[in-house]
Amino acid sequence: MASTETRQMVLAAASACEDKKAENTRILELDPADSGFTDFFLITSAANDRQALAISDEIDLRLKRDFNTLPNSVEGRRAGEWILMDYVDFVVHIFLHEKRAFYDLERLWKSARAVDVEELKSALRKKTAAVRKKTAVKKAAAKKAPAQKAATKSAAKKARPAAAKKKSPK
Repeated sequence: MASTETRQMVLAAASACEDKKAENTRILELDPADSGFTDFFLITSAANDRQALAISDEIDLRLKRDFNTLPNSVEGRRAGEWILMDYVDFVVHIFLHEKRAFYDLERLWKSARAVDVEELKSALRKKTAAVRKKTAVKKAAAKKAPAQKAATKSAAKKARPAAAKKKSPK
């Protein structure tokens, strides 16, 4: 299962693609049984090699700035026909239109589930809400615990004198 931070980084990369006018951006969530090496593919198209480089640079900049992370490796920057950026938990593929049609990664990874950006955002909101709820419950329990201890101590003090009175008549 992909971490929340991984999902946030994929969204940031998709946003960078959108800002640089990339076309037909798709996010594929890979099936762990079929692919143990990464959780997501982000696949996008560029009209020319200069645009592909600009998209790559923007993704690199955002993830470095917002998440303090760099790609594990980058391939294809010189030719610019297919740039692959490996962030371990997700891999970005930036293709020229012809190369994307030729390699057709979406067809090769049939078991992968296409994820809509809005679906990814929604999943992140749900995870965040669940974590906040758990934190609130823990804090409430922590505040309640000292009050319960104090009530238990005062009840114990009240019970002691009565028990002592009962023992003394014998």
